[in-house]
Amino acid sequence: MTLIHLILAVSIVLNGFLLWYLTSLLKKFFFISQNMSDTYLAAKAFSIFVQSMYSMDSYHGEPMIQELMLRIQEVLNDMEKFRDIFEYTIDAELEEELDEATEEEA
Repeated sequence: MTLIHLILAVSIVLNGFLLWYLTSLLKKFFFISQNMSDTYLAAKAFSIFVQSMYSMDSYHGEPMIQELMLRIQEVLNDMEKFRDIFEYTIDAELEEELDEATEEEA
């Protein structure tokens, strides 16, 4: 009987530890997901700003701004890959507003 009690006690302690560890991982996952979403939206807003600046008469055709637009698009594409993983905390309303702003610029 004492062997069964020992195994049961070890099992309860181990399951408690695993539950705590799982909760800790999920909190970190949520934090990363939220920050990835915010970072992506900030980069997208910056991209819209640069595109609107490029369309101004005084900056139109400027090669440095054109290069900046290309680099921002590369960064956004890379962030899209990670964003697919962490899509649980996306601010849909803000993203729709940014998509509409992008369409207006085009």
